[in-house]
Amino acid sequence: MTPQEILEQFGPRESMEYDVVIVGAGPAGLSTAIRLKQLAEKAGKEVNVVVLEKGSEPGAHILSGAVMDPIAMSELFPNWKELGAPLNQPVTADQVLVLTETGAMATPQALIPNNFHNHGNYVISLGAVTRWLAQQAESLGVEIFPGFAAAEVLYNDDGSVKGVATGNMGVDKTGEPTDNFQLGMELLGKYTIFAEGARGHLGKQLIAKFKLDAGKDPQSYAIGIKELWEIDPAKAQPGLVVHTAGWPMDTQTYGGGFLYHLEGNKVTLGFVTGLDYKNPWLSPFEEMQRWKTHPSIKPILEGAKRLSYGARAITAGGILSLPKTVFPGGALVGCDAGYLNAARIKGSHAAMKTGMLCADAIFDALNAERQHDELSAYPASFEKSWLKEELDTSKNFKQWFKKGMYVGMIMTGIEHWLLPKLGVKSPPWTIHRTAADHTYLQPAASMPKIEYPKPDGKITFDRLSSVFISNTNHEEHQPAHLTLKDASVPVNVNLAKFAGPESRYCPAGVYEFVKNDDNSDRLVINAQNCVHCKTCDIKDPTQNIVWVTPEGGGGPNYAGM
Repeated sequence: MTPQEILEQFGPRESMEYDVVIVGAGPAGLSTAIRLKQLAEKAGKEVNVVVLEKGSEPGAHILSGAVMDPIAMSELFPNWKELGAPLNQPVTADQVLVLTETGAMATPQALIPNNFHNHGNYVISLGAVTRWLAQQAESLGVEIFPGFAAAEVLYNDDGSVKGVATGNMGVDKTGEPTDNFQLGMELLGKYTIFAEGARGHLGKQLIAKFKLDAGKDPQSYAIGIKELWEIDPAKAQPGLVVHTAGWPMDTQTYGGGFLYHLEGNKVTLGFVTGLDYKNPWLSPFEEMQRWKTHPSIKPILEGAKRLSYGARAITAGGILSLPKTVFPGGALVGCDAGYLNAARIKGSHAAMKTGMLCADAIFDALNAERQHDELSAYPASFEKSWLKEELDTSKNFKQWFKKGMYVGMIMTGIEHWLLPKLGVKSPPWTIHRTAADHTYLQPAASMPKIEYPKPDGKITFDRLSSVFISNTNHEEHQPAHLTLKDASVPVNVNLAKFAGPESRYCPAGVYEFVKNDDNSDRLVINAQNCVHCKTCDIKDPTQNIVWVTPEGGGGPNYAGM
């Protein structure tokens, strides 16, 4: 049965009405909810707010490096230290290394660009911060529904957004209701805010429907692959932040590594690969494993224990790719819009700030008894904010690196080291992008094949053992949430022309090409492995793969990430 047929047979859906519906219990969504409740409390008014979270709990799907700039946290909770916010480890030192295969050159401290200065910031688990924000939200009266995935945008007759519907539960692989079937709910709001993170399922639909990206550069993405390790206490340097450029990437491919020392003898490390790479033989997962074998990284991990693993797409287009963030009845906040500052490798402070700016606009609108219109005060206040100024300084970062690593490094030095010394806040030039990431992939026959070493099980690992420690789980019999527009395309186009890149760009072993009895090829989709990184939705060269929401509660359950 199709979802529409199910609705016709089992409907109508139960509906619940709120002043504000928020999709996503990450830093952006929770900051929106918290700020609304703070404003209402101060004014002696009541604002009903609900937050939907597809993960099993707030923070379950959150993945970030992460070094956090506390500027937005301090605005939302000036007394966050007294309240016990888990920002425990101040940054004590920065290192920026340029790697060759066997060596490393450290950037002199005096020449480290401003975007890599982290004095005053904190090495954190963003999952822990998110769980703490959820506790603060609930204490203020926000309703949070974990395990409920918003699967559909609902519209009023005039085309404005009126809310969302959660996905049906208890449907088998063929789409038929089972004995455990439960119809989704409708959550209706005067305003609906989308805070799904990078490449949000519903945010993508809204951007297309309302043409929010008209006149903007195409959004650019990267995939960040991360591991959490417990290391020898003798090797721990709490607060040390290390960023690397160069090897194992070639000079024409955007990417780099990070290694951050947390408290408690733990390090969080990972590798970011731009999804505009050209070579279909490249595997971001394997590049990350190879990076760990570098002489600057491997000694830290020898004798250590890997605790957790995860992967997530990252918006990297910056302010030039930022869509219009409002539409009738709602708004996009955080990485659903693309506010991450790629030059600083930071997005949580931006997500929180945009949630707060959006909440201010919502509260004023509700006070004026408005609903389902455009919250124009939100983008207007962004234009006057410190975040707008910050993103302006980084507007060219990814574009310069697209011209090659050395050009990128030189221009980053000019824009983030030299210009500030000259009193120039924002580069007086603008470099635009014109092509989406999926268009860059070249035919496999024209690109050098990359042979990756086998994992040793100590420093380097395979995908399946990695997915295992991400605690990923999906109900086995539900419909696949990784869908194909045309089932013939993976073999006839992707495999034939690009050597099946989905089997390499996926960091979770979801896609594999296997032989049939007659020696023909077919694509197998192991959807239960999916860590919800959205890379396939972004990088598929034919844009034939569409990520949709699985049953609520499915996916990773990240611990300590």
